[in-house]
Amino acid sequence: MDNRVQVEHKSQSSDWTLTLRNTTHSDTGVYDCQVGTTPPLDRYIHLTVVEPDTEILGGPEIFIDQRSTINLTCVIEHSPQPPDFIFWEHNSKVINYDSDRGGISVVTTKGRTTVSQLLIRHARPPDSGRYTCRPASSRPAAVSVHVLKGGCLRIAPT
Repeated sequence: MDNRVQVEHKSQSSDWTLTLRNTTHSDTGVYDCQVGTTPPLDRYIHLTVVEPDTEILGGPEIFIDQRSTINLTCVIEHSPQPPDFIFWEHNSKVINYDSDRGGISVVTTKGRTTVSQLLIRHARPPDSGRYTCRPASSRPAAVSVHVLKGGCLRIAPT
């Protein structure tokens, strides 16, 4: 028996509940609820398991000029409901929007597609690193941001 599956009967009731925990795509299918009468009564339920997609646009690497604005856009799609929260991280640390650094803001629009925008004004070299968008109940997405000091980016011939 799969320990993710639980069937419950409430006493003094004719109701039965089937609970599936930690669902995966392989749980998608038709489930049959059968009442042991003569003839048996069947109720078919189709379950579709969807997994939200999380993406930071423009990745996996983003190059920004020093003193410009870092604008990272995280898009969450195929979620049964909008995430309760979205954390933004820089090098595995949650970003503090009220930090002494200043110039950091987040705008989030929730809906069938949820969009969270992280804005960091006046980018500087310490702002380089790995940025992660971590929504509740969805896989995170990450990009590497490189803040370039003035001048040109030169690529040596091979």
